Amino acid sequence: MADTLTPPATTVASAEGASRFEVFTYDDQIVRWFVLATSLWGFIGMAVGALIALQLPFPEANLGEYLSFGRLRPLHTNAVIFAFAGNAIFAAIYYSTQRLCKARMFSDGMSRFHFWGWQAIIVAAAITLPLGITTSKEYAELEWPIDIAIAVVWVVFAVNFFGTLARRREKHMYVALWFYIATIVTVAVLHIGNSLALPISLTKSYPIYKGVQDALIQWWYGHNAVAFFLTTPFLGLMYYFLPKAAERPVFSYRLSIVHFWSLVFIYIWAGPHHLNYTSVPEWAATLGMVFSVMLWMPSWGGMINGLFTLRGAWHKLRDSVVLKMFVVGITFYGMATFEGPMLSIKTVNALSHYTDWNIAHVHSGALGWNGFMTFGMIYWLVPRLWRRPLWSQKLATWHFWIGTVGILLYVLAMYTSGITQGLMWRAFDDAGRLLYPDFVETVIQVRPMYWVRLIGGTMYLLGVVLMIWNLFATIRRAPKDLPDPAVAVPRLGARGDGQNTPAPALA
Repeated sequence: MADTLTPPATTVASAEGASRFEVFTYDDQIVRWFVLATSLWGFIGMAVGALIALQLPFPEANLGEYLSFGRLRPLHTNAVIFAFAGNAIFAAIYYSTQRLCKARMFSDGMSRFHFWGWQAIIVAAAITLPLGITTSKEYAELEWPIDIAIAVVWVVFAVNFFGTLARRREKHMYVALWFYIATIVTVAVLHIGNSLALPISLTKSYPIYKGVQDALIQWWYGHNAVAFFLTTPFLGLMYYFLPKAAERPVFSYRLSIVHFWSLVFIYIWAGPHHLNYTSVPEWAATLGMVFSVMLWMPSWGGMINGLFTLRGAWHKLRDSVVLKMFVVGITFYGMATFEGPMLSIKTVNALSHYTDWNIAHVHSGALGWNGFMTFGMIYWLVPRLWRRPLWSQKLATWHFWIGTVGILLYVLAMYTSGITQGLMWRAFDDAGRLLYPDFVETVIQVRPMYWVRLIGGTMYLLGVVLMIWNLFATIRRAPKDLPDPAVAVPRLGARGDGQNTPAPALA
């Protein structure tokens, strides 16, 4: 079950034996690149997040036009979602797909085009957003030339992935691959559909949609960007790396399939819940709310499947920082996917919308779920990719505890702030007048919570710094020569059953 730290031996004893086996190599170099990019952009994105967290309670930290909160906030969200989480997704997909398919990626050239193209897109975002070159659409702020580049790079990635599936040596397609397929197909549709625009210059365009239609398309995209960029690929990551780290089969393979199909069907309809109490027709908002509440069931099915995979292996958490990271990540997934449907209910939404409660919800998902799953994957991958034990398990454990306490401080502060805002904004006196008519009264009341958020976010960032130092120290001690690991597998039909299919839960 566990991968070795050195390339497996591939010698075949005889000509007869050689005829029964195929020998090939995995492309681990591309995985190493994406792991390094994940770490670098994670630090940058979260450092920007700490700066804008400081700017709210301490306005003097707005350092001029280009480094103000309004310019840096979209840079922070894009860096954390598409640079940090995006590179983590690609590292997971490139590593696990090759092993689940028993095949090298379809094209090394496409893999490298994908890597450098994606990094160039991130750099373009880091330049244009502080300059104010933006569409102002949530999670889709980048202007049309960059949007075209994203589409081109994504198509190359898709061709490379599906080409690998087409020439796989394993007939069975493990459930992680299905989650990757859903991600690749749906993100392409979402990005192209939401980005259709009429350019008027190199740096400015206007969407082809107007008014309510534009809002509906935007939140069809926005909510499903969370669904198919921050959820489905990380569930694929969970279904591959968690059983590997625990050395246990996934709890229920049948549940994983039900989880997949119910999740991808229901998620796509939930976007209108972002538009409660707006000009969107009531039936559309209600439909989004109903599908959002339905999402609770498949989401918790995935969480239960992940945590129950550790049956008989819970004692391993004492010594495995990887499993600690995964358990916290999956727990945050369960919390966030319970809270999301609850926040879509109109009576709850009337209190929570436009408050810091939403900030707590988003960060419990992005930093709690995506962040900790990424950290766990990196700590599991690095010794295998660089063929050296992790430099310091103690430092990794410190990362775990500092990051956990940090994210808890962050979300608890924002829950307190958000509920305070919601209650103050809807408070009336006996005469029916607003009890707190001046917005600044709310700002003064929640300002202490912003300082607590800054402390929590800084702790989380410190954990990332510890991880980067640990990785640097491990890589510095790695062999100078890291050849791609060679693998020998029986040829199709060599076993007499016409296929090479492992037990699905052990893939």
